[in-house]
Amino acid sequence: MEPRGQALVEAALVLPLLLFLAFGVVAVGRVTQAQMGVSAVAREAARAAALGDSPDAAVQQALTRGEEVARGYHLNDGSLQLAVDLGGFHRGSDVRASARYTVALDDLPLLGGLHVPVNSTHVERIDFYRSRWPAGEGP
Repeated sequence: MEPRGQALVEAALVLPLLLFLAFGVVAVGRVTQAQMGVSAVAREAARAAALGDSPDAAVQQALTRGEEVARGYHLNDGSLQLAVDLGGFHRGSDVRASARYTVALDDLPLLGGLHVPVNSTHVERIDFYRSRWPAGEGP
């Protein structure tokens, strides 16, 4: 066999493996970025809910803050789900926020159709010594 022909056969055997590895690295990067984003969404939503003045305000603050953080991490394909559990919503109780997102790798060759779910839950305690009066108001 000619050396040029042999090099062509070797390249044909190795190139698909190298492409698969390259696209795999990109996919792992996307999933890692999404996991960091989902963790941040859950953490920030729980913190915003723990700072709420009332149960309704706490849920609204949590959802709004979660959406803001999700936009910052580019989690904007519509698959983000955010749930807030206020528990008893009293001083010393826990507020739990859970976020779930599906990373779609449809645009990557060799990995098309792959969807990876990532999720995170964060618990934040409502401060024992926190005033229940809205900012600027008092008893």
